[in-house]
Amino acid sequence: MQKSTILLFALITIILGACSGSSTYRGKWKATNETGTHSIIVFSENDLSFTENGQTEKFGYSQNSVNITNSVETYGIQLKDGRAFQIHFPISDDESKGAILDAKGRPVYIISRTDYIGYEDVYGL
Repeated sequence: MQKSTILLFALITIILGACSGSSTYRGKWKATNETGTHSIIVFSENDLSFTENGQTEKFGYSQNSVNITNSVETYGIQLKDGRAFQIHFPISDDESKGAILDAKGRPVYIISRTDYIGYEDVYGL
């Protein structure tokens, strides 16, 4: 009985931990949208804050997928209001810059830990 209780507790812990945001993208990001507007996005464990033009909005979210192929990482998140996004790191083994994609896979923001960068800096086109 005690082993099954421990196993159940471990399973619940794993499931709850899977819903929170990955440490890969947690923290502060400098973001640039397609028109060149600069923003700050901060991911914490269960919510993100978005600051643009001095105005900050906070959104709850949960991580709902992880895909790692050839060291290229993509994390799916779902905002509490139902919107879905992907946090995509297209450069193999480089998690310092990437993109936030909409539900159709189009870049909404280009993100970097250190600088405001553009699409070319991440995708090299």
